[in-house]
Amino acid sequence: MACRVSSWLRPHHLHPPRLAVLGRFLPERVQHEAHAHARVTRRFHTCRTASSAAQLATEQQATPNSQPETDYEAVVGIECHVQLNTRTKAFCACPNQYGGEPNSHICPVCLGHPGTLPVLNAAVVDKAVLTGLALGCSIARHSIFSRKQYFYPDLPKGYQISQHDTPLAYNGSLEIDAGDGTRRRIGITRVHVEEDAGKLVYVGAQALTGAASAQADYNRAGVPLLEVVSEPDMRSGQEAAAYGAELRRLLRYIGVSNGNMAEGSLRCDVNVSVRPRGTTALGTKVEVKNLNSFNSVQRAIQFEIERQVTALSSGAEHEVVVETRVWDEAAARTRTMRKKEGQADYRFFPEPDLPPLEVSEETIARIQASMPELPQEKRARFEGLGLSPYDAHVLCDDLAVAGYFDAALEAGASPKPAANWIMGDIMAHCKEAHLGMDDLLLTPTTLAKLLGLIEKGTISGKIAKDLLPDLLQGKGSGDLLAYVEAKGLIQISDEGALLDIINNVLESNSKQLEQYKQGKTKLQGFFVGQVMKESRGRANPGELQRLLMQRLAEEAGQ
Repeated sequence: MACRVSSWLRPHHLHPPRLAVLGRFLPERVQHEAHAHARVTRRFHTCRTASSAAQLATEQQATPNSQPETDYEAVVGIECHVQLNTRTKAFCACPNQYGGEPNSHICPVCLGHPGTLPVLNAAVVDKAVLTGLALGCSIARHSIFSRKQYFYPDLPKGYQISQHDTPLAYNGSLEIDAGDGTRRRIGITRVHVEEDAGKLVYVGAQALTGAASAQADYNRAGVPLLEVVSEPDMRSGQEAAAYGAELRRLLRYIGVSNGNMAEGSLRCDVNVSVRPRGTTALGTKVEVKNLNSFNSVQRAIQFEIERQVTALSSGAEHEVVVETRVWDEAAARTRTMRKKEGQADYRFFPEPDLPPLEVSEETIARIQASMPELPQEKRARFEGLGLSPYDAHVLCDDLAVAGYFDAALEAGASPKPAANWIMGDIMAHCKEAHLGMDDLLLTPTTLAKLLGLIEKGTISGKIAKDLLPDLLQGKGSGDLLAYVEAKGLIQISDEGALLDIINNVLESNSKQLEQYKQGKTKLQGFFVGQVMKESRGRANPGELQRLLMQRLAEEAGQ
């Protein structure tokens, strides 16, 4: 089978096929290199099949669902590529939008046509500095852009504008929940700015191998990226997943990215090695790609740790080599993608079309002043209100949920009841109805009023639960008390009214009353239920309990 690289807009009558963008064809040299790349890749995958079979037995001994204690410890680092949510791309005025018709958000600048010059988007710098500050990084006052040169069909310019020797931010950290009730601080090596590549869509297969053709969509080319590189401070897949989730949470809080992994707004590559416990030298590093969720991050790392430990423990050190592997979600295992015989030479050199990036003290101060409350700070504040660490974590996991909770408090709700209602019935409704908190028709103010009616004894908790479906449809959002009164749901707390209902129940259930007098005290619950039924759930539970016990004692002659 011939492997072709084509474009979305390739005229079907052309042969051989060409990479085409908006009617302009890339040079024949690029087409030739693309065909050569495809042939080499196919040959590489064919040649490694025999050796892969030899590896398979060892790899399958490692299971992805457990990580037993061994004489080895894992060393894990993560490189996260974060798409910034700017209005336009990094170096041109093309819209920075997900989706759209293939090759509709492109121009000569992001395609690298001769004579074009990139212009740095100032919003990219602001968001990058904001991210660096949120991660506790030092901000470089002077940095430069470099060209990272390599060939691949999704890179129309033949190079990527990035930062190499001088990242914009460096030496930061991120605190994570280690999963054992403690928190750990993970070092951040660097945060640098670069541009994204395009996207290849394989026809007839999920990857190049086996595909009939590969279609190039350059809408993503030139989209601004931040690469956040961690120190190798993590020791398990669980810690790595927690790091990724906390980083995404922070990015969403500061408003620089939506962090949507399904759309590619956040992409993670992990580096995994193992070493004997008690040693400091790093082991053989294996990179793992194709991780589209934090669950995949955790499982892939766990599998890779066990694969490497199994190989080293059985004397098969030759099976742990410097390589790039991909996570196969269906098979729940990693597979070899390509071996790395040496360090890749990208021939970095300063980008000649962009001046050095100078970030002034005034710019840093301005951005620092705009810093919103970060997740860790919000969790600490919520715990200070009397919430448990668990409750604070759940509420702060989603910025919209935390904002809803804050708005309810501002409207007068007590912290603990508000947290319980939000984490219980309200979040369950959102999940079932596939709604975000911002889409709720039940406003934080109405929730605060509802909780206030419960606290005052105007309605019972049960009545409030019964009211909730109506409130979730937006009913009662004006005058909640008037709405409750109109539905006849005001709680009965008047002693005389309650005694009338209790007496009626006792008269109507004389047989059960006699049994109660003879010692069947468990019938007390029966009488409570009958009173609640008679009052249509409106009887004040506390008053009902007190008055009922009083009447039963009188009937029993106590």
